[in-house]
Amino acid sequence: MSDQAILRISREIRQLQQSTDLSLAVACEEADIRDVKALIIGPPGTPYEYGFFEFSVKFTADYPARPPNVRALTTNNGRCRFNPNIYADGKVCLSILGTWHGERGEEWSSAQGLESILLSIQSLMSANPYENEPGYENVRSEHDKIQMERYRAKIQHETLRIAVIQPLEDSLGIQPDGTLLPPPERVESGNDDNFSFGDDASNPGPFDDLRKRRFMWYYESYLQTIEKASQNVQPKQQFERMTFEGPGNVMSGCFDYPELKRRLLFIKDALAEETANWAIQGQEAAQKDSRVAVDLRRQYERVREDLKQQNAYTVDLDLVDGNIFVWVLTYFGRPMTHLDGGVFRIKIHLSPKFPQEQPRVFVQTPIFHHRVSKEGVLCYFPRRPEDLGHHIEAMVQAIEEEEPPYDPRAIVNPEASKLLWGSPEDKKKYFRALRRSVERSIEEAFD
Repeated sequence: MSDQAILRISREIRQLQQSTDLSLAVACEEADIRDVKALIIGPPGTPYEYGFFEFSVKFTADYPARPPNVRALTTNNGRCRFNPNIYADGKVCLSILGTWHGERGEEWSSAQGLESILLSIQSLMSANPYENEPGYENVRSEHDKIQMERYRAKIQHETLRIAVIQPLEDSLGIQPDGTLLPPPERVESGNDDNFSFGDDASNPGPFDDLRKRRFMWYYESYLQTIEKASQNVQPKQQFERMTFEGPGNVMSGCFDYPELKRRLLFIKDALAEETANWAIQGQEAAQKDSRVAVDLRRQYERVREDLKQQNAYTVDLDLVDGNIFVWVLTYFGRPMTHLDGGVFRIKIHLSPKFPQEQPRVFVQTPIFHHRVSKEGVLCYFPRRPEDLGHHIEAMVQAIEEEEPPYDPRAIVNPEASKLLWGSPEDKKKYFRALRRSVERSIEEAFD
C-alpha cells in the first residue's frame, strides 16, 4: 500500500473520531491502521434503535481504487442474520462494497471512503428492513404487511439481546447465572493497551467504554421498548421465519422480554458497582502516585484556579473525602434564566484509566431536564475528552441549554424530551416542571 493511501486512511479515521456524529465510532490498530473496527449505533425509530453493531473494515493494498473488505461482527457468533443485506456469516451486501449488483452510479468510486461506507450500512438499518430484500420493496398485500411487522419485532428483540445486553455482560464479567466475575486488575499507568482487537465480536474491545456510557444514556429508552413490545408477544413465543431466510442464514429464536428486562437491570446495577469501585481503586492509585492520579491532581488544581480567575460564581468545585477520583461540582443557576436560584450538586466519577475510560457524571439533585436521565446521568459533549476543564465547561453548557437542536441520539430523558420538542403547550409544561425542580433544589439547599 502506498504512503498516500496510508495518509488518506489516517485522515478518514481521524475525521470520524473528531466528528460530532453520535452514531458512528471507529478505532484501529496502531501497528496497522488498515485494520479498523467500526461501531454503528442503531438509528432511532427503527427496530435497531440504540443497538451497538460492530464491523471489521480491512483496507486492501489497492485502496482507494477498490473498497475495503467489510464484515459484520455482531452476529451472535455467526448465528444471527440482522438484515436481508447483513448475513449471519458477516457478509454485508452493498453495491458500494462490490458485494451486490447495484444500479449505475451506486458502485464504488475513489471519491468515497470510510464514512460513506458506514453511512451506507447504517441506511440498511431502516424502519422496514423487510423491504431491503429484492422483490419485497413494493409489497402491498395484508400478508406482507403482517410479515413486515413480525420481522421488525424479532429484530427489535435481538437488537436488545445481542447488540446491547450480550456485549455489556461480556465487558462487565456477568456470567449466565447472573454472578459477576472479579473485576480485572487495573493498569497503573492508565494506558488501555490490554484490550483485544481480534475478530471475536463478543469481545468489547475498543468500544467497551462507549457502550457503557451510552447504555447509561439510553437505559430508559431500552426499558420503554421492552414494556411496549412485551404487550404484543408471549414469553417463549417462537420467531417466525421469513421467506428469504435460509439454512445457516436466519434469525431464529423466541421472545422473552421479561428475561431481557432482568438482564438489563442487572447491567445497570453492575455499572453502578463498577463506578463505585473506581473511587476505591483510585485511592489505591493515588497512594502509589500513579501517573493518572498525578495528572488528575494537576488538572483539578488548574480547573479550580481557572474558575477562580474567571469569577465563575455559578460553579464551585471540590473533592469527595479528598479523593482525586471523585469530584463534586455545585452549580448555582444563573440569574434571569429558568435555573435562576437553583442549587444543583453534580458528582463526577473518574476512572483509574482516564481518559480511555471517560467520566461518569450524575446530577444528584433531582431535576427534570432533557439532558439528565431519571437515574441522574448527565448527557454532555466535551470538545477535548482528555481535558477535565472542557468536561466541566460542557457540563455547565448542558445544564444551561434551553434551545437545543433536536438530536434523538442524545435523548436520555424521553419524557422531558417529548415535552421540550413537542407543541408550544408541551414546551411550557417542560419549563414549568424544570422550574419546580429549581424551587425544590433551593428548599433542599437550605434545609
